[in-house]
Amino acid sequence: MDEQGRARRPGGRSARVRAAVHQAVTDLVRERGYGNFTVGEVAARAGVADTSLYRRWGNLQALLSDVLLTRLNTQAPMPDTGSLAGDLRTYAANVAREVTGPDGLALVRLSVALSGEGRQGLQARDELLADRTKQMQAMLDRARDRGENPPDVLEVLDHLLAPIYMRVLFGAGPLTPDYLGALVDRLLT
Repeated sequence: MDEQGRARRPGGRSARVRAAVHQAVTDLVRERGYGNFTVGEVAARAGVADTSLYRRWGNLQALLSDVLLTRLNTQAPMPDTGSLAGDLRTYAANVAREVTGPDGLALVRLSVALSGEGRQGLQARDELLADRTKQMQAMLDRARDRGENPPDVLEVLDHLLAPIYMRVLFGAGPLTPDYLGALVDRLLT
């Protein structure tokens, strides 16, 4: 309910504004790179007042973190296939599809760039990592509850996600299904 007692509509104006702002950020990162645009430019591109962005997100780093986490959760959600190997294979394929998609490299560079943006950037990066780690941990906990022996969440980051991101950042080779499967196999052995 809003202040006047009206029910909020999911998918209403707020959702449209958020989608427009997220797309503006993604486009600007792809076109100019991180750090080469302002909140005002995001607002202008999205067709909203910059005060709306500050009111909702507080600062550019928080907005960027929200864009990244939303994209990750939408494009690479934590799967539940019934087995840890299946979950990890599906998750790796989802992440690979996201980071090699049209905005993938821009979003990967954005996540790396957040780390170098002072206290606010570090806080946004830490919140993004904490949210994603919490989701991964839930997937690993489900596996443990099924009687499987899952790796530690940091092992998933080190042995599954890090190689995917390194290949994308440095153009070190394609993210083929065989390559992703081999990462999962090594993680689970």
